[in-house]
Amino acid sequence: MKSRFTVKEVLTAIVVVVVLAAIAVPMWRTHQLRVRRQDAMNALRALQTAQDDYFGKHARYANETQLRASAPKALPDKGRSSRGYYQLTIQKSSDELAYSAVARVVPIESEVADTRCVELRIDQNGRRFAVDAEGVDRSADCWR
Repeated sequence: MKSRFTVKEVLTAIVVVVVLAAIAVPMWRTHQLRVRRQDAMNALRALQTAQDDYFGKHARYANETQLRASAPKALPDKGRSSRGYYQLTIQKSSDELAYSAVARVVPIESEVADTRCVELRIDQNGRRFAVDAEGVDRSADCWR
């Protein structure tokens, strides 16, 4: 028993596949970006916790070297988030009573870069900031 398809049936199947792909690909991309941004947020929260612990012991905030020595899990040797999507740095004030932890997206050659949330920051008061590739504030979009 041979199964034969008409041109109409084949074209209908192709159209269905194309429509599903047109919906699925952007949704997958959005999901990937959210997972990556969550990596940065988790890393910044870990840095914030480590800085709070360090401040409790030393009455000042740590620089990157001091933080690596006291809490290796908070700031890995390579200075990257746990999945490696963001480069982590700490900017301290001159009096060492304030800091800003920064997660900047690491460009990936094989994929389209995240231009919406290029840099995420958190400070000693827990204030959250984010900017896009143009330097426009995207804090509300990126930190949800």
